[in-house]
Amino acid sequence: MAQVKVPTVGESITEVTIANWLKKDGDVVKMDEIIAELESDKATFELTAPQAGKLKIIKQAGDTVPIGQLICEIDESGAGAAGKVEAQPTKHESKPAESKSEAPKSTGVVKEMKVPAVGESITEVTISTWLKKEGDFVKLDEIIAEVESDKATFELPAEANGILRIVAKEKTTLPIGGLICKIEVMEGGAPASTKPTEMPAATGDKSYASGHPSPAAAKILDEKGISSSQVSGSGVGGRITKEDAEKAKASAAKSESPKSASASTPPVITSGGGREKHAEKMSSLRKTIARRLVSVKNETAMLTTFNEVDMKPVMDLRSRYKDKFKEKYGVGLGFMSFFTKAVCVALKEFPAVNAQLNGDEVLFHDYCDVSIAVSTPRGLVVPVIRNAESLSFDQIEAEVVRLATKGRDGKLSIDEMQGGTFSITNGGVFGSMLSTPILNPPQSAILGMHNIVERAVVQKGEIVVRPIMYLALSYDHRIVDGRESVSFLVRVKELLEDPGRLILGV
Repeated sequence: MAQVKVPTVGESITEVTIANWLKKDGDVVKMDEIIAELESDKATFELTAPQAGKLKIIKQAGDTVPIGQLICEIDESGAGAAGKVEAQPTKHESKPAESKSEAPKSTGVVKEMKVPAVGESITEVTISTWLKKEGDFVKLDEIIAEVESDKATFELPAEANGILRIVAKEKTTLPIGGLICKIEVMEGGAPASTKPTEMPAATGDKSYASGHPSPAAAKILDEKGISSSQVSGSGVGGRITKEDAEKAKASAAKSESPKSASASTPPVITSGGGREKHAEKMSSLRKTIARRLVSVKNETAMLTTFNEVDMKPVMDLRSRYKDKFKEKYGVGLGFMSFFTKAVCVALKEFPAVNAQLNGDEVLFHDYCDVSIAVSTPRGLVVPVIRNAESLSFDQIEAEVVRLATKGRDGKLSIDEMQGGTFSITNGGVFGSMLSTPILNPPQSAILGMHNIVERAVVQKGEIVVRPIMYLALSYDHRIVDGRESVSFLVRVKELLEDPGRLILGV
């Protein structure tokens, strides 16, 4: 009798909830077959049978169980029934049986692939896409999946030649060290008929996944009141995927509309918006952003100071030389290079704004690694322009384009997003007039740019119309004093309103 206990799934996880039993009490299960789904406060995990036998369920669905506590038992004396089930299809497979002599031999070794350590601050990853299917033959170092963290996307290579057995489905979040898949190690090349050996399951016995929704799909179906029996699964083994559930949701909505039209009460709304809603699981990136933002609000003494900049001198200079600049350097002349250069000059004069807390010490930087906030479909990322103080205008513009493009394509590496000393964010591209940007820890300050609006201002005793931008500097008051923060922003204002100073260094 094998006792199955709740495995250790992460350093900070002390208990899990049994979300779903995929097998019933008394069922005969196979070794490594997925028998249940477990949920923690961070991720969903799949529980596999450590051996073949008869399942005895001890903890029921919905129960919360501490790590290491008994969850079920498997009686190996019941494994004979499983052996008979596996033996039956071979009687009807005369031709595939002949091809076994040509197929490579199994070594009997099962290679477990676990989530590798991908960065110091990364504690979990999400399976983004499987490039190979369950049962496929994979080669050593062949890319089999794409894995994403809160900072970057990684490719997962196979660690052996053999048959792929997927443990963690797409969109599953796993901690570092969590089991992703297994590979039944084979000697030789790919089998001649890997897929046909799995076909009888489609016509005869159904797998555990057949007609069963994934956690994300189940949530969508529950919200819409749609039974899983009404949905056909397109996933591995007939599993109902999130996409299947979304399609079912759309068709169900269409079928319900005639009923609502024929109802006498309540009144029927024939035009305007509906009342549908849906929920989506937070991505790893979004969860990390949320955690970091709350941490900043709770752990820093953040204040914001404001000023305004007359952008006409920069705009005039830009319009005068942008064509020649593009022709010579092959990159457009934007506002970001002016702001980055102005910030670097001001940071040299007010080093506390470029510092950070390191325990009981204040760590000052003699260089300017400027983080640029980039909005992507996955969320906000902040790649870093290294040694920005040493770069020319064209080099800064080229680096901004390169990092922004990689960010939107999800191709930024961990190194490209770590180690900034100061941040710039531009809410003006979305129309923001004024905001209080939040700090990017462990940095002590961030500059917020906003939209440019023509406003009436007084210059030399006369009312004139000028293109004005509001600037906001949020800073950690534990390191930066009010005098330094205000003086820093005034210095940036002076450099932008007289851009010749940036070129002359005065």
